Amino acid sequence: MKQLVVVLASGLVLWAAEPAMAQQARDSAKKRSEVPATARPPRGMCRIWIDGVPPAQQPAATDCQTAVKNRPSNGRVIFGDDFTDTNKAKGVDSAKLPPTAKGFTNVKPPPVLPKRPPE
Repeated sequence: MKQLVVVLASGLVLWAAEPAMAQQARDSAKKRSEVPATARPPRGMCRIWIDGVPPAQQPAATDCQTAVKNRPSNGRVIFGDDFTDTNKAKGVDSAKLPPTAKGFTNVKPPPVLPKRPPE
């Protein structure tokens, strides 16, 4: 009988804690979106973001290995590669790229050479 009471009590506690865990997940997602676009590190670099500190007083961008190693308990590491390019989301046409931009646009595949006939 004691085992049944323990199992039921544990189930009740877990059932009651589920909304709190979901709220915590929503709060952490909201907290991650608080990084302004002007404070994001450049591509290939990282930045330590300390919770509760204004953007102007945050540490400067650094290499990712150093940022991960020196992250305080009340902070997180913002990776420069994590953010999506807003130009792609808006559907910027590749024809608007400058002529010096390199990429895979208007690239023709190499010609296919015929195989040598068997001798």
